Amino acid sequence: MSTALAPVDQLLYTPEEAAVVLRFGRSTIYELMAAGDLKYVKRGRSRRIRRSDLEAYVNRLEPISN
Repeated sequence: MSTALAPVDQLLYTPEEAAVVLRFGRSTIYELMAAGDLKYVKRGRSRRIRRSDLEAYVNRLEPISN
């Protein structure tokens, strides 16, 4: 029998987790990071993306008008 843990309000995301959240490919996340469009923090070899930076990126996206 497994016990379900309550969801944690995550502060930092790996690039792979950010890709799932944004519904982008992993490569796209790395490209956005390399271009400076998506901010991240680095500790050693690990890169993490703040939740606030994911939200800021989404808020900068321009909607397409039809």
